[in-house]
Amino acid sequence: MPQTSPPAAIDRVPSSVSVTIQFVLCGVIWGSSFLFMKVALGGISPGQVAWSRLVLGGLTLGLFVLVRRDVLPRRLKIWLHMTVLAVTFCVVPFLLFSWAQQHVTSGLTSIYNATTPIMTAVMAGVFFRVEKLRPVQIAGILVGILGVMVIIAPWQGLDLSQSLVAQFAILGATACYGFSLAYMRRFVSNTGMSALVFSFLNIGIAAAIMIVLTPVLVLQPVILDPWIVGSVLLLGCLGTGVAYIWNQNALRAWGPTRASTVTYITPVVGVALGTIILGEALSWNEPVGALVVFLGILLAQNRIRLRRRAPVAAP
Repeated sequence: MPQTSPPAAIDRVPSSVSVTIQFVLCGVIWGSSFLFMKVALGGISPGQVAWSRLVLGGLTLGLFVLVRRDVLPRRLKIWLHMTVLAVTFCVVPFLLFSWAQQHVTSGLTSIYNATTPIMTAVMAGVFFRVEKLRPVQIAGILVGILGVMVIIAPWQGLDLSQSLVAQFAILGATACYGFSLAYMRRFVSNTGMSALVFSFLNIGIAAAIMIVLTPVLVLQPVILDPWIVGSVLLLGCLGTGVAYIWNQNALRAWGPTRASTVTYITPVVGVALGTIILGEALSWNEPVGALVVFLGILLAQNRIRLRRRAPVAAP
């Protein structure tokens, strides 16, 4: 899962220890979400998975809003921007992730999810122009693309199988995340909403859209057991509900750069759970490609500065 840009607002700041705990838990839960999706797909359709997680997440966040009695924004412009984010940050990528995981492993999905910061750098610098890309950041984007190519492994032969299409679908989902994060920075970074209200509108509007799409996505046969029901509840209430509040708290306390390091936790958790619990096979090129992607992320986020040789003083 991605991290959102914090809207400017006066909010109660959690303690440093509390933020650290929330940050780690957020990474663990989002890393586990790929396992939850994989298990849920054993009994329900991809559309039902996306529908369930958004509706459950919206209900969970709505309860928090009621308890805290937070005030929702009144400006129509804010609601329109949040509707755009609901579609691009939730509805479309959640559907793509759910569909793709029918054909690829949960571990590989979690690795591809780590490309989100690189997608964000591309969208922020090229499309929305909210920041100017430096040469080192452009190099990071290129390194990240190289890492994706290592994961895809074209030397093994591109057979245009469903698995390959699914991998591109996941990259489409992370591109949606990158678009949304850049869009947030451009249009909703100073709306005055609290972290909770921002998360609730984002997930809640997406849940409302999914409810409208119920005849298309939900009215299909299902096979339920305790594992599937538990996975859906955890994916919705925790992964799409509480974890978004924790992520917002980390963003407000640490800023987007430090908070975005949650991207490093999720693939580790996702690969470990997929291998241990689901018995998924892991090819050598997948972790190697992930390391190359991480290097690209460090460069794209300007965390690695290439030293320039000092000019030689004239005699």
